[in-house]
Amino acid sequence: MLWLRNPLAIFVDGDVDAGGGIVVCDGKIRQLVPCGGQPETACAVFDASEHVVLPGLINTHHHFYQTLTRAHPDAINRELFDWLTALYPIWARLGPDGLRLATRLALTELMMSGVTCSSDHHYVFPGGLEDALDIQAEEAQALGMRMVLNRGSMDLPQKDGGLPPDSVVQDRDTILADSERVIARYHDACEGAMLQVALAPCSPFSVTRGLMRDTAELARRCGCALHTHLGETHDEDAFCVERFGCRPVDYLEDSGWLGDRTWLAHGIHFDDDEVARLGKAGVGVCHCPTSNAVLASGTCRTRELEAAGVKLGLGVDGSASNDSSNMMEGVRHALMAARLRYDATVTHRDALRWATAGSAACLGRSDIGAIAPGMQADLALFKLDELRFSGAHDPLAALVLCGAHRADRVMIKGRWTVEDGMPVGVDVERLRHEHGGIAKLFG
Repeated sequence: MLWLRNPLAIFVDGDVDAGGGIVVCDGKIRQLVPCGGQPETACAVFDASEHVVLPGLINTHHHFYQTLTRAHPDAINRELFDWLTALYPIWARLGPDGLRLATRLALTELMMSGVTCSSDHHYVFPGGLEDALDIQAEEAQALGMRMVLNRGSMDLPQKDGGLPPDSVVQDRDTILADSERVIARYHDACEGAMLQVALAPCSPFSVTRGLMRDTAELARRCGCALHTHLGETHDEDAFCVERFGCRPVDYLEDSGWLGDRTWLAHGIHFDDDEVARLGKAGVGVCHCPTSNAVLASGTCRTRELEAAGVKLGLGVDGSASNDSSNMMEGVRHALMAARLRYDATVTHRDALRWATAGSAACLGRSDIGAIAPGMQADLALFKLDELRFSGAHDPLAALVLCGAHRADRVMIKGRWTVEDGMPVGVDVERLRHEHGGIAKLFG
């Protein structure tokens, strides 16, 4: 049993008094100690008086393999469709060693920014990479990170009117068979799960309507969530109208996806009626502010989506359209983007909520994303000892407004996975060298 005593500040709901800290036992939060109080039971003590404590951040959309093609000269300064067509042939060279190192680096980078659970949308399967999800599961388990393995897919190649080249797509039977295999092997629906599986056809311009429908049915039978890109660009709207005769949300509903097990990446270009329909259905949206800015895609309608009942989470998106895997940076960008769209009544607490409880709701998790008794002991602790924080008076606001980007400590399921700013058991210099070496092959 461990008492994180007297934190500098703590992000909890409402008027809960947790000024005295948090008691952790057997991987869960046992007690919130009020200011000046003591734990109910004798504990070991960690002095948190220099730390701002957050629920572990939850990243609900990413593409780990893209860490190998950050700031790639063939793709910079392009919008989404041109960016994709430039990079697909390069990603077609991805192999097991590259994916393993890309996954390891992305997970490590995320964890160092305060992430305790991440979803990854892997949809590129060139020949020889059939075991992609197994590689990712192994890396998450080795690092101690919670993860949602998104068994992504593409079955609409360029020759049939889609965007991806033939070399990175699979046929529908192969996709569905491997989806069932991955679910059977890795999906844990229990409280406190470390690995779960979602089924994730990539986007309207890279998958067939048949695959969307079959995937929805498989997810329903297996109790899995559904994830895809939707509403990201006006080009996507035009593609859907031309190919399917309807807008993206209509396409989603026709495919059997309009339900509370679905969460969408981006969700920028929904009209008022579509926002209302998504909220009524209980759909989630992962807001990706940094990627949306880099690709000039637009700004998510966060206020309208939440008002309609949409579950709103946060994601860094792929490290070739971000180009980092830093969730705290994404929190800051989410706040700035929302204030530009609306006004200063969007607060730092809103942005932190999107990255924690909102993201947990997108993933269908009620056991992570908040600091409360009974919740999993997933925590991110930040110090305010850098020059950027000097003179800051509100510690929670300072994390967002002054640009925190690196956690001092991270706890997942009651175990420290980051100590003194460094990931436990990871040789960061070696990882940087090995990852950088293999990335050169994609130049």
